[in-house]
Amino acid sequence: MATWADVVDIGRSLPAVEESTSYRTPALKVAGKLIARHRTESDGGLMVVCGLDEKAALLEAGGAFYTTPHYDGYGAILIRLDDVDPAQLTELLQDAWRIKASTQLRKQVDRP
Repeated sequence: MATWADVVDIGRSLPAVEESTSYRTPALKVAGKLIARHRTESDGGLMVVCGLDEKAALLEAGGAFYTTPHYDGYGAILIRLDDVDPAQLTELLQDAWRIKASTQLRKQVDRP
């Protein structure tokens, strides 16, 4: 079982990630770009940015992953924090970071 505090801890381990807000709810951003949002105004799920192919695969797998019509056609997956595997949550947040981080920031991280 993961909590928003766990999400923040994972996010803070990534370069240039900051706690912020989005739609007046807690969020994580990299250089001002949204990577995750805690849907406290709705169902309490976690929205994480992802590619559309990855979203389709996660939805097919089921379990902790779902969507709503609002997110149809958008690169974001909704996650039930109570059900998600912590390792998979970490991987999804790292992937979201890579999608939204600048090329320069990604190059700094990828340097040997």
